[in-house]
Amino acid sequence: MYLVYSILTLAIFVVVSPYFLYQAIRHQKYLGTLRQRLGFLPITFNIDAEESIWIHAVSVGEALTARALAADLKARYPRLRLFLSTTTIAGQQVARRSLSDVDAVFYFPFDWTFIVRRTLSLVRPRLFIMMETEIWPNLLRECRRRGVKTVMINGRISSRSYPRYRLVRPFFRRVLGDVDRFCMQSEESARRLVALGAAAAHVSVTGSLKFDSLERPAAASHGKPRERVLRFFRLAPNRTVIVAGSTLRGEEAAVLRAFARIKETLPTALLVLAPRHPERFIEVERLARATGLVTMKRTELPIDAEPRADVVVLDTLGELAQLYQISTAVFVGGSLEDHGGHNILEPAMFGKPIVFGPYMQNFREIADAFLSNDAAIQVQSERELASTLLELVTDPVRRARLGAAARALVEANRGAKTKTLDVIGELLPYDDDGHGHGRSVVRPFRLVH
Repeated sequence: MYLVYSILTLAIFVVVSPYFLYQAIRHQKYLGTLRQRLGFLPITFNIDAEESIWIHAVSVGEALTARALAADLKARYPRLRLFLSTTTIAGQQVARRSLSDVDAVFYFPFDWTFIVRRTLSLVRPRLFIMMETEIWPNLLRECRRRGVKTVMINGRISSRSYPRYRLVRPFFRRVLGDVDRFCMQSEESARRLVALGAAAAHVSVTGSLKFDSLERPAAASHGKPRERVLRFFRLAPNRTVIVAGSTLRGEEAAVLRAFARIKETLPTALLVLAPRHPERFIEVERLARATGLVTMKRTELPIDAEPRADVVVLDTLGELAQLYQISTAVFVGGSLEDHGGHNILEPAMFGKPIVFGPYMQNFREIADAFLSNDAAIQVQSERELASTLLELVTDPVRRARLGAAARALVEANRGAKTKTLDVIGELLPYDDDGHGHGRSVVRPFRLVH
C-alpha cells in the first residue's frame, strides 16, 4: 500500500508540475524552496546535529496557532532545539516573522521515503508534532522506525474530508497506527478519527489551540499603538471601517457592491480588502479601481496619516490580525464562495461584530458556537451580506452586543494549550530541571454508543 501511495503521489506531482513551473516563472514562486522540499537543508541548519522537536504547520493559520506552544516547549525542553516547517511560502514568511521562540524554519519535504529519511537525519527530532490533519504516511512510518514520538495537535476531521478518508480506511488505519497520540479539537472530530481506525486510547479531546494562540489586545505605549501597521491607519474616531479578511476570488466583487451601498449612507466609510493569496493583490486592486472607488495599496500609504482613499488593499502578510481592531464590522472570507471558511477568532478577540457566509465547513464547530451564542452573523447570499453590513454600521447597540459576546466566547474557550502540553509531556517527559511535576491527566477519548 505504501508503494502504491508513493507512486500515486509521484504521478500527481508530474501532472501538476506544469502549474508549479508556471507559478515559478510568472510569480517567482517555489524555485527557491525546491532544495529544502527535497530534503537539502542549509549546512548551518543543525550544524551540531542536536536533537530537536519538529512542529509542522501548513500555512499562515497553523503557523500562528503554533505560537500557543512554542515558548512553553522551549522552556520545558531547553536541551532540545525547536524547528518548524511549513508547506506554503506565506506560512514560511509569517513563521519567520512571528515565532521568535523557534530556532529555525524550513519547508516541509516531499513525502517520499528517501527524502524524508534525509530530512529526519538532519532535523534529528525526538518528537514530531503535526498541526491539525497533516498526515503524511511515509514520514510517519519512518518516524516509527526511528523511535521518534509523533502527535497530532489541534486535530480535526471535517465533514468534507471525512468521506474521502473513509474511502481509503484500510490504508488510513495503518497510517494512524504510526501516530502515538491525537489531540482533537472536538468530540465530533474524535469520533470520526476513531471510526477511521485510530485507537480510542490514543485520542484525547483537548479543544482548539486557536483560542489560546490569540494575543490579547495590548494597550498603547507612549501614545502610539504597539503594532507598527496601525501607524498607517490614523483614523478619525467616527470613521466607519469595514475589514474584509482572507477573501477569495468572487468575494471581493460582492464586498465592493455591499460597500457601495454603505457609502451612500456613510460617504466617509473605508473598506480594507485583504485577499487570502498574495498573487491576487494586483488583481484585487484593479477590481476595486474599476468600480470608481479611490483605491490604494497598504504599501502606498503614508505613515502616521489617515488613508485618503475609499478602499485600501492589504498587500502585505501578517498584518490582518492587528487591523481587525480598527474595524467597525468584519466580513471573514472563504465563506461566501464554497471554500470552507476561514478563522473568525482574530476579530472576535478584539470584540468586533463578525459576518461570514454559508460555507464554514472547515470551522464548523467554532462557527456553530458563535452562532448559538449570538456572537456572529451568518448570511446566505450577497444581497444579505450587503443588508447585514449596512445594518451593523448604523446600529452601534447591536455591534456592541455582538462584539462583547464574541470576546467572551474566546475567553471562555481558552485552555487547550495546557491539555495539549500535558499530552506531549506524557510522550516526552520534561527535562530534569523542575518541570513536569503536578501535571493534570488528560483522559483518553471514549466512544459512547
